[in-house]
Amino acid sequence: MILIFDIGKTNKKCFVFDEDYRIVFEKNTTLPEITDEDGDPCEDLFLLKNWVLESVREILADPRFQIRAVNCTTYGASFVHLDADGEPLTPLYNYLKPFPDDLKKQFFTKYGGEGKVALETASPVLGMLNSGLQLFWLKNARPEIFQKTKWSLHLPQFVASLLNGQFFSEITSLGCHTMLWDFQKNDYHEWVKSEGIAEKFPPIYPYPITNNQSTNQPISGLHDSSAALIPYLASFAEPFVLISTGTWCISLNPFNDEPLTDFELKNDCLCYLTFEGKPVKAARYFGGNEHEIGVKKLAAEFGVADDFYQKPLAAGAEIFEKYAIFIAQLVEKQVVSTRLAIGKSPVRRIFVDGGFSKNGIYMKFLAAAFPEMEVFAAEIAQATALGAAMVIHDFWNKKPMPKNLISLKKIRVPS
Repeated sequence: MILIFDIGKTNKKCFVFDEDYRIVFEKNTTLPEITDEDGDPCEDLFLLKNWVLESVREILADPRFQIRAVNCTTYGASFVHLDADGEPLTPLYNYLKPFPDDLKKQFFTKYGGEGKVALETASPVLGMLNSGLQLFWLKNARPEIFQKTKWSLHLPQFVASLLNGQFFSEITSLGCHTMLWDFQKNDYHEWVKSEGIAEKFPPIYPYPITNNQSTNQPISGLHDSSAALIPYLASFAEPFVLISTGTWCISLNPFNDEPLTDFELKNDCLCYLTFEGKPVKAARYFGGNEHEIGVKKLAAEFGVADDFYQKPLAAGAEIFEKYAIFIAQLVEKQVVSTRLAIGKSPVRRIFVDGGFSKNGIYMKFLAAAFPEMEVFAAEIAQATALGAAMVIHDFWNKKPMPKNLISLKKIRVPS
């Protein structure tokens, strides 16, 4: 069995999978946020650390489970800065925290302009969402803390360090719109070295993982978007795009090897890296967030609960006529984003997982917008956590990788 932590910004979850990748235990929690020294909201690292360690103790003590391995996946673009004793020196600064305009100007003037750095690092200019810029900010705005920092770990690797006491950097975290990784040179970008930031990163985790590699527990930690793609790559050889829907709707295309263009970067297109170091063309759209805001407005207008769209018979026809128009507008934006990820690649199948895959109105509009494609609602139990388990399969699991982890429902559009 394997224990997996899946840490989202809102929901923190852990699962035990058996050797057939069935979930035999799960628990989840939400943790209240705190504020950093500037009054901006952020994750409470103390509460998160305690929840992770208490969950480990609980599950290891449970005689029902024989845990052979542990791994974790979390949201990205967030750094934990550790002192020489491995203790956090700062809050976990929120990636939505404003990035100072003067530092932005200073950085891009020094390193050749926004377009140049963005193209080389496959990262749109996103402020604190470019986690590398968080370190540039720390060096300039909090120099005394920067000096004390022994290691800077992305959040997945911080959680991994709680579980095995080891410090690593990891390629899926380095390669997700961080502005740290030069995709042409397959190395840290030159600015990272020039600023003395590369020395704040521990060695990069050595994939692939086998049970002969080390006696140490192989806990790599994974960026959640890259983890969610792993079960699909393991299950399907024919080219596809995965639209992973949540707060962000991210179209992931592992079959598009066209270099990023300036136009794509300016339209929130980027590249991720798989755990094997291969680029994945991706386009992001804040669709889940827009949906949440729009649903609350409609619910307030009609005096119904926020989950009205899940109960069509109870809510009434009038609100659903307006909801359908709203969803059609969301899908129009989603189509623009997804077509950027598709590019000229030979993709003919679109898989949708996450919340929108269960939204019949959304799925029919999406299928109608892609008449040349087969569009499927994908059902998979906890794809992100599953990916984190699969990446170390050979270490803990003697059975072959199962082939039936994902069920697909083809969406048909009335003619």
